[in-house]
Amino acid sequence: MTDTASNKAKPARRWRKPFAVMRWVLASTVFSSLNWRILFFNLLALFFLVGGILYLNQFREGLIDARVESLLTQGEIIAGAIASSASVETDTMTIDPQKLLELQAGESARPTASDEDLRFPLNPEKVAPILRRLISPTRTRARIFDPDANLILDSRYLYSRGQVLRYDLPAASQDDAESIGDKLGNLMNRFLQPGNLPRYEEAPGGDGSIYPEVIKALDAQRSAVVRVTDKGKLIVSVAVPIQRFRAVLGVLLLSTQAGDIDEIVHAERIAIIRVFGVTALVTMILSFMLSSTIASPLRRLSEAAVRVRRGGPREREEIPDFSARQDEIGHLSTALREMTTALYDRIDAIDSFAADVAHELKNPLTSLRSAVETLPLAKTEESKARLTEIIQHDVRRLDRLISDISDASRLDAELAREDAARFDVEALLTDLVNISRETSKRHKKVQIGFTAHPGNHGKSAFETYGHDLRIGQIVTNLIENARSFVPEKTGRVDVALTRTRAQIIVTVTDNGPGIRPDALERIFERFYTDRPDGEAFGQNSGLGLSISRQIAEAHGGTLMAENVTDAETGAVKGARFTLTLPAATGKAS
Repeated sequence: MTDTASNKAKPARRWRKPFAVMRWVLASTVFSSLNWRILFFNLLALFFLVGGILYLNQFREGLIDARVESLLTQGEIIAGAIASSASVETDTMTIDPQKLLELQAGESARPTASDEDLRFPLNPEKVAPILRRLISPTRTRARIFDPDANLILDSRYLYSRGQVLRYDLPAASQDDAESIGDKLGNLMNRFLQPGNLPRYEEAPGGDGSIYPEVIKALDAQRSAVVRVTDKGKLIVSVAVPIQRFRAVLGVLLLSTQAGDIDEIVHAERIAIIRVFGVTALVTMILSFMLSSTIASPLRRLSEAAVRVRRGGPREREEIPDFSARQDEIGHLSTALREMTTALYDRIDAIDSFAADVAHELKNPLTSLRSAVETLPLAKTEESKARLTEIIQHDVRRLDRLISDISDASRLDAELAREDAARFDVEALLTDLVNISRETSKRHKKVQIGFTAHPGNHGKSAFETYGHDLRIGQIVTNLIENARSFVPEKTGRVDVALTRTRAQIIVTVTDNGPGIRPDALERIFERFYTDRPDGEAFGQNSGLGLSISRQIAEAHGGTLMAENVTDAETGAVKGARFTLTLPAATGKAS
């Protein structure tokens, strides 16, 4: 790597490091518990909500608009009162001297009308009392300008004849005694204050031309302007023309006191913050209540799962039961309980299977060991041949046991690994029955019949989902098991296939001796054998029916056994095995 590339990589690492540290801090504190995570996000949403309310500040905008309308109405009233007080000077009249020289004896001169005589001047001494009475109940500053935008009266200073309006002045040490709350309020006010407001300045020498609203009022237009002082205080000013008979006699400028609106807005912000505090407290309580209904059950489930992992197979740990809750926690609890029960059952089955295997292997091994130990002691060739036959028989028996045990042990794995497919049970049984018929010609001759009754379910009546080879293994086991029990010459096995509304039913019926009533369920146990008389010992491992039932249950079906009895005498005429499978729904794709 070059020096330039390494120099570029270093700043990137510096920028990533603070974010990594922040992420680590949040992960180890806020996000370390579900309780704190819920509380953090709830308060964060509330914080952004309140921050947005304070930033948008629609209340202040509405308050300013209302104050502008109020000042304009107030200004119209005051301007009307002032305009009505203006009058023409009636104690003087103007006469043209040239007309006096032209008069004859007995004639008199009439005064001439001029623009100067028809003006309505604003007399400060007459206007001041009116202005004082109208403005004194409010905290509004009033200024009157003449048509040349020169200041005539200011309610803050001199009225007429020495009258002065009083205002409470702030203490000299107000800046020093300003509290932390006031400083924070001013800081918040400056932060939330719009940045495009013009600065307020006092008119130098009473020149009102620096105020745009005054200039507009001299053109007989009302106007309002919002300004901000150096300290961030709002001042709303409105200018109203003083008119009489459409003649603009002057301008009335009304201004709010600096900070009047800010105090109201500040009070509203404090109220919002108080509401925020109460809401945050309620949010915290509700968040902890909510998290307790989520985090506590999850914690209990997690602790129970850890105990299950650490505990032995004989120490069954009970998973907390939240199945009464109709939510994800209840579903998780039910799933964990079922999973744990299935796990314990599987462990018990493995232990039982291992014990059964050990027991079944021990018998041929014991026989084999005895025969091997006795073989050197045999004196005659006949004894040696018989011992050799026993050894070969036990070896074949062990091989058969090991094969069946291997098939049974990998059955679940194969069913879980292989994908289920849709197949026709009728076609499968047709092939299996034909194969069994060919086998019966070479071995024990048995009549094997097959019938199918689809009913009114159409061509796909016998279609199901599953593994056709494993279903075929069940039917083959049932047929071969029936073949071993039926009589030599009159033996018969009937395979029937029927369809109900939602199930496919396969029955294998024989005319053998039947099954003992106490063994109708035991025959499905592992390594259980109840063979007919005359059959050589050790020809069956006792796993065929157990594996068949396991395959049927893995496909969502059942495998049951029953005896066939005579309707009149009640005598047993044979045995019947019934296999039920769920029928496939819908049309084949």
